[in-house]
This record gives sequence, C-alpha cells and structure tokens, in this order.
Amino acid sequence: MNANSSNRLWIYDTTLRDGTQREGLSVSIEDKLRIARRLDQLGIPFIEGGWPGANPKDVQFFWQLQEEPLQQAEIVAFCSTRRPHISAAEDPLLQAILSAGTRWVTIFGKSWDLHVTEGLKTSLEENLAMIQDTIEYLRSQGRRVIYDAEHWFDGFKYNREYALETLHAAIAAGAEWLVLCDTNGGTLPHEVGSVVKEVVAVVGDQNSPQIGIHTHNDSDTAVANAIAGVLEGARMVQGTMNGYGERCGNANLCSLIPNLQLKLGYSCIETEQLAQLAQTSRLISEVVNLAPDDHAPFVGRSAFAHKGGIHVSAVERNPLTYEHVQPEQVGNSRRIVISDQAGLSNVIAKARTFGIELDKQNPAARQILQHLKKLESEGYQFEAAEASFDLLMREALGKRQQFFTIKGFQVHCDLVSRIEQQNNSALATVKVTVNGQDILEAAEGNGPVAALDEALRKALVNFYPQIAEFELSDYKVRILDEHSGTSAKTRVLVESRNNHQRWTTVGVSTNILAASYQAVVEGLEYGLLLHLSTEAVLQPIASL
Repeated sequence: MNANSSNRLWIYDTTLRDGTQREGLSVSIEDKLRIARRLDQLGIPFIEGGWPGANPKDVQFFWQLQEEPLQQAEIVAFCSTRRPHISAAEDPLLQAILSAGTRWVTIFGKSWDLHVTEGLKTSLEENLAMIQDTIEYLRSQGRRVIYDAEHWFDGFKYNREYALETLHAAIAAGAEWLVLCDTNGGTLPHEVGSVVKEVVAVVGDQNSPQIGIHTHNDSDTAVANAIAGVLEGARMVQGTMNGYGERCGNANLCSLIPNLQLKLGYSCIETEQLAQLAQTSRLISEVVNLAPDDHAPFVGRSAFAHKGGIHVSAVERNPLTYEHVQPEQVGNSRRIVISDQAGLSNVIAKARTFGIELDKQNPAARQILQHLKKLESEGYQFEAAEASFDLLMREALGKRQQFFTIKGFQVHCDLVSRIEQQNNSALATVKVTVNGQDILEAAEGNGPVAALDEALRKALVNFYPQIAEFELSDYKVRILDEHSGTSAKTRVLVESRNNHQRWTTVGVSTNILAASYQAVVEGLEYGLLLHLSTEAVLQPIASL
C-alpha cells in the first residue's frame, strides 16, 4: 500500500475511548490491551487508547503499551483543550497526556458558539485561545496533534464564521489533522458532503492540515455520513468496531472499511488484513461481552446467508446473483439456511457444508426435504439448530453413528421458596447403554436441565473422555402455541461448545423436560461426532 497514494485513507479507531461510552459496555485493562493488539494486527493506523488522567485504568493502559509497544499502529492519547484562563503548561490534564508517552495526541475543542458560552461559560475569544495555546504547547513538547472539531456540523450551521475561526486557530498552532465531528449525530449525508466540500475549499491548500471525519449514528446515517465526507475530500475516517459508542453508537468501521476499499477503491488496510475483519469483529464482541450482531453487514453470521430455495439455487450457480461482495474478502463465509422455505437446492448445498454429497437424483435428498418440512410444521427450527439437521441427514442416509442409547430418565425437583431461602435444586437419574453395557447414573443440578445434563455426562464420560470438554453454553425456551396454556408445545434450543467449536441442537415437545432432553442428548451426540471428524478412530474405552 502506497502511503502517498491519492486514494489512501487513514483509519482511526476509537473503540477503546468513544466505543466504551456505550451503555452497558465495560472493559478491563487486559481487555483494552487485547483489543488494541488485535486492531494492530488488522492494520489500523491510529488507535485511540483513551483519556490519560481521566481514570486510573487509562493511565495504566498507556504505561503498559510503553513497556510493550504495538507493532505498526500509532496509539493516540485523547484530551480536551486546556481549561479557560490558565495556560496549557499549567493544566494538569495536559501533563497526564504527556506522561502517556504517545507520539500522537488528539485534542478536541469547541466549534459551536452555543457550547462555548453555555457549556464552558467563557468568551468566544478565550475558546480560540484555548485551542491555539493547547496545540502550540503540545507541539513544543514534541507531540503531533490531531484536532477534533467537536459539534462541527451544528456549529457550522449556526455560526459559520466562528466555526471556521476555530479551525484557523488549530491550523496556526500546528495541528496536522482537522477532524470534523458530527457529535450529536443529527446531520444527514447531503449536508455532510456539502459542508466538507466547503471546508476543503477554504482550508485545503498544500500547507494546511488534512481533513478527517467523525460521525455518530443518532440518525442511523453514520456510515453514509462518513462516506459522504470522504467523497468530498476527507482523508481520515474515525469510527469504532461494531459501531460501539454512546447513545446510538459511532460509524461502524466493519462496514466503512469494506465499503471504502471494495466498493470505492480507497486503500484502508492490506487485502489479507481485510480478510480478518469478520474474525476481529467477533473477537471484540466476545471481549466486551456483547452478543455479536448476526445481521451486521459484511461481518455478521447472516450477512451471506441464503434461505429461499430460488436464492440458493441461483447463488449455487453464480454467487453474484445474491451477493454484493465475496464473503471471503472480509473473512466471512456463505451459509445456506435450512427452513420450511427450503428447496432441494438448500438441502444439497447444506449437505455439502457438512461433507455430505447429494444430488437431485438421489431419493434421500427429497426424503430429507420432506422430513424437514414435516418437522418444521411441528415446531422444529433447523435454521437455528444446524447440528440437529446434520444428524437428521445422517439418519436419513443410514450414516448416523450410535454412540449411546438412552433407556430412560427421571427428574425430581426440590422447590423451596422463602424470604430467607431459595432452593431450585433437582436430581436426575438416567439409564444409558454404551457398547452393550448398561449404566445407571444420578446427579444433582441447579434446575432439572442442569441435573439431566450432569447425569448424562457422568454416565458417558468414562466411555468418551472428550465429553469433559463439552459445555452447555446457552439454553433458550420458546412457547409455540400460547393459546394452549399449560398444554402448549415448547421448543428448546441448546448451544454446546468445546475448546474450538460451537453447535446448536433443538428439541420440541408439549413436555419441556422431554424437549430439553432431546436437545441435550443431541448436543452430546453431535459433540462426539465433531470429535470423530478430527480423530482417525474414535472407540469407546472400557468403563473404569
């Protein structure tokens, strides 16, 4: 990638500062370091690490990176301009910024006269002095400065002349970037494009700083606004991974980067790094303990999912029919979804993803499709339980391996509810046959499903030690026909995982325990099948 190319864009990630302002999102120092290193691997040029001095966590984060620097990214400290009526050299906030030891510093200042008079309670002239004095001081200390013009678009709308004065103050002081911020997220793309174009015309000579864009998503146009800014000359794009941020979030870099690079021809990161985008998105969502958005563009699990039979048939012939980019370009993959809307093309394509070759002439393919539609009419949902569908296909083909047989189970619940004591313990007893040997086992759990799961594991682990690695990671219940009251049919989805994979199974019954039993048992069975696929031979060993 040519750093001097006219189509070069500089991506600036603020997940670790702006992103953490999202309600319900909290990260530790270790979390921040892990995210920063992953963004570094992704090739992000600028990573904003936080506001040193605002809290002890950010101070320690910058100190840690001084000891173990990133490989290629510039870590950036963030701060406001100095306070009114004191010099920048005397402001302790700026001393904390210098202590962070970063080469680059981002300073934000007020562009909107309303914020100056109502928020800072100072004069417009003093605000200009605060901007210029702060940047000049940081430059005198050897720092390179990015100036974030806060509330730029609102300020420009209400007092164009003063807003431009704030930029000229930053230019005179030596800022290298002027980033125009839609802080309230209320500006629309056509407005952003018009304003950025005017700013570039006013300050865009060779001796002036380059222009950047920073957008919030309160009008659900943050990505479109950022693109509008780039098309009119912005060369730095600020945003967050997965669009995290306060209120409605920031411009989502997981959408911006591929749109800018694959659709518009700009250079953001290397091609092989772009192919890590989906994995990076998911890793960060795991680190911050927020569920990934399956329907997120480009990186979501459903971004390249195909459900309708006609769609699947077409995409099997030529992916361009229903895919705007190749999923592999952003590290994602095509998924064929199985549901009551499926056709033979869905079944054949889905079978192939499980290593099963079918064709339309094979009677088993139509048998699987008919069985699928029958079960879905009864309340099953294989779209969300692909492991159960794999087992269904193997059974239809006579290839379902019998790892164990359940002879029966009983569950007893001990429910005590008092103000001083709450007890929901349960006892499950299971009878299992493995390799011709009958096993009777019992276990307690915090509720009937946990007890049943634990009893099954105890019965099977001596035959299949790998079961010790399996974990029941999620459990969902849905009532399918509410009008039937206590006789309503229940669908249970169980997500299981080992150290490397996740899989989901489904059970349906008017008895919630029977539905849970089916899903839990298939979860264990499928885990063993996955283990078999990675081992040349899998044989039950003798009971200890």
